[in-house]
Amino acid sequence: MLRPNLPYINDEEGTSIPEGLPVVIDAHVHIFPNNIFSLIWAWFDENAWPIRYKLSTSALFEHLLSHGVSHVIALQYAHKPGISRMLNQYMVKKCREFPGKVTGMATVFPGENEAEEILQEAFDNGLKGLKLHAHVQCFDMNTTEMDIIYGLCESERKPIVMHVGREPKSMAYHCDPYQICSAKKLERVLENFPGLRICVPHLGFDEISAYRKLIEKYDNLWLDTTMVLTDYFPIEDTIELENFRINRIMYGSDFPNIPYAWDRELKWIEASGLPRDKLEWILKKSAADFFRLE
Repeated sequence: MLRPNLPYINDEEGTSIPEGLPVVIDAHVHIFPNNIFSLIWAWFDENAWPIRYKLSTSALFEHLLSHGVSHVIALQYAHKPGISRMLNQYMVKKCREFPGKVTGMATVFPGENEAEEILQEAFDNGLKGLKLHAHVQCFDMNTTEMDIIYGLCESERKPIVMHVGREPKSMAYHCDPYQICSAKKLERVLENFPGLRICVPHLGFDEISAYRKLIEKYDNLWLDTTMVLTDYFPIEDTIELENFRINRIMYGSDFPNIPYAWDRELKWIEASGLPRDKLEWILKKSAADFFRLE
């Protein structure tokens, strides 16, 4: 478990993506209405790490796109029942401000009334998949209410980005991620819904080795790199991306909810020495495949 009050890092930020990198899709960017963003940032300041980029949705999209990111996958999550429709409508509106540059994902609170209808409505309005966060929403992956969500996403061919790795964990959560999150629990979902594409953020931190094995075994599982390539968290596993199934790994930043420069992870990737073809998979092709970008 991570301790609260992790450090702010005042590292230098670049004005564009590192020179020499191929096209970059950022597959993990958070947006929220300003009032909810403010509450989230206050929570992070108290329980996790200081947020470096406290930007509105439009400003954060403009920041990434003007600095050379070619496409953004926008994510949000409902932290309680009753706000999913509002958040989905907000996502649709903000994506329309940046046509062709932003792909928006829907949210729903597992178990809330009309969950299926809320999600179907979001897909009908143009959202391209679903974002879930087990630490915040406190759901167990292996329940009937979750099977309903999986089934709808599978039938509609919509992917799920699902934070079900056990870290980064906080005592401020209302549930214990170590009780509800595990690679074994996710494997049951992968087996029961073989047509459902799932991406687990943070390389499945803190079960990185277990998730590395799962992407070798299951064609419907992807991982994103968000925040674990930045030498920020105390990670026991040595992360050698060349040993991963590279067409199942995609880059994500967690922007704007990060405590360091926006391009810190891109600099790590640029310095990794990976060959061009593997960089192209990590930075573009895997995300384009997973989200079915045209």
